[in-house]
Amino acid sequence: MQLSHVNQQGEANMVDVSGKAVTTREAIAEGELHLSAEALAQVKTNSAAKGDVLAVARIAGIQGAKQCASLIPLCHPLALSKVDIEFTLDEQNNRIITRCRCKLNGQTGVEMEALTGVNVALLTLFDMCKAVDPAMIMTNVRVLLKQGGKSGQWSRDEG
Repeated sequence: MQLSHVNQQGEANMVDVSGKAVTTREAIAEGELHLSAEALAQVKTNSAAKGDVLAVARIAGIQGAKQCASLIPLCHPLALSKVDIEFTLDEQNNRIITRCRCKLNGQTGVEMEALTGVNVALLTLFDMCKAVDPAMIMTNVRVLLKQGGKSGQWSRDEG
């Protein structure tokens, strides 16, 4: 299989999607922020000095997904119909699991938008909590699901 963003001369190339069918496309991406118990407790109790950590990170993640084409040079600007950011506070493992779901009716997939949304949400969580725990680690950013278009559905087999 050949890389789609490289032309015959080996140059960067924005893929022409004009001939592709408009279908409902969806992607879900996930990532984790590992942080101290103290920082996680402040997120959970909404007592962080900067304010409502999850609310700010949710809005940032949505904005990030919508700005994907401005950040990643060969991504198409997309009119997303839905961006959803979810957080799971895992106190046993001192982490916040972040998921971004993006959806649209269009000619190209939305996995890059979902990945961008997750990363921006994680970066915002980090920014909101860094005064309490500057040693936080962002890990395991990945696509869990993509569906729609010619290739149909793909999901990560995690076991």
